Amino acid sequence: MASDNAPILQLQDDRPAPPVWRRRRVALGVLILCLIESVVHVRSFRIQRPATNLDPPFHVGCQTPILNTTERANAAMVMLARNTDVDGAIDSIRSVQNQFNQHFGYPWVFLNDKDWSPEFVSRVGKVVKETGGGEAVFEKIPTYMWGYPPWIDQDRARKEMESMQNRRIAYAGKESYHHMCRFNSGFFFDHPALLKYKWYWRVEPDIEITCALTYDPFVEMERNDKRYGYTVALWELGKTVPTLFHKLSDWKNKRKMPSTSLWTAMMAPAWLPWPFRKILRLLRNRDGNGDMWNMCHFWSNFEIADMTFFRSQEYREFFQFLDEDGGFYYERWGDAPVHSLAAGLLLRPDQVHHFSDLGYVHKPFQYCTFAPHEDAFKRGELVPDFDANDVREATEKEIGCNCFCDPNIDQVAPECFNRIKSTVM
Repeated sequence: MASDNAPILQLQDDRPAPPVWRRRRVALGVLILCLIESVVHVRSFRIQRPATNLDPPFHVGCQTPILNTTERANAAMVMLARNTDVDGAIDSIRSVQNQFNQHFGYPWVFLNDKDWSPEFVSRVGKVVKETGGGEAVFEKIPTYMWGYPPWIDQDRARKEMESMQNRRIAYAGKESYHHMCRFNSGFFFDHPALLKYKWYWRVEPDIEITCALTYDPFVEMERNDKRYGYTVALWELGKTVPTLFHKLSDWKNKRKMPSTSLWTAMMAPAWLPWPFRKILRLLRNRDGNGDMWNMCHFWSNFEIADMTFFRSQEYREFFQFLDEDGGFYYERWGDAPVHSLAAGLLLRPDQVHHFSDLGYVHKPFQYCTFAPHEDAFKRGELVPDFDANDVREATEKEIGCNCFCDPNIDQVAPECFNRIKSTVM
């Protein structure tokens, strides 16, 4: 018989607690592992610059314009405008004609969602003729390409537009602007007046070309296997497109599409370690892993591009996904970020061309055509960072021909240029 004094059950663990130093060492080890994981993750977004320049200018400096008599691209100058834009349209046309098209004579196509006024047709047609351009045609956008698609909840769309307007989101709240962004993102390339062309140069009212272009950019784009050309890369306003990047990233992942270096160049990695960084996916402009779109995009008020890219099955599926989502109306998705992300997703970096030799003004910004110094180039500073006020003292080499950099207009910041161009030079 057991003794009455024998313990029946040991309820208390008499082992000593781990020393404080041991608990701290474990915590420190976890912290170090998290830090290492974060560093490795961030480094995975570094762009490996190529050994040679994959996107040099088509020509540096001036030459006698190569008259477009023997080799001509299937191309047109295209402007989307309203009747009230007539003065700004004429200024842009004169600039493009004087700097380029008077020597090459490409036709002009003008698009409007309304009937053209006799004044616009008369004045603009006269300027095109007087400045040596090709024929000018004035076309209306079909109603099936402009307006709300049937799946959009128009009451919700108008409420969202009103909310965006109250938050002072630029251009939001104007239905015509949302219709235009949707049109430019997808239907533009299938307009009946453009179907016979392969290439287009998009010109907007109130822009200025500040260098002479003495070669044919369409022919050079085709010869060098370029599909999309731009002059300006800069930051988009994040509040205009809060869910665009997240939705596109999810779409990309579901289709198991690889990330190009250009897509990666448009991203900024999150520093939080796994799995905590996934929390960041709840913030705007993040993907499902919590990494962020850095908001860099190409300014689409200047584009020289191959329309067969935008007519491809890949781009049509891309646009259809965005169109059916409704973000052109429930948010303020512009054609500039849409085209930019499409290029990053669907093109090789070397198929995107920066017209580094073509000065450009669309107020309040301008791009000036200077090459970086050699030491800056090695550091990855691929577009010089200087205030336009200091242009008279600039020592960088001029790339373009007979260029003028206006000291009274802000120069576009170089950060997006440097990130994007690092994929090709």
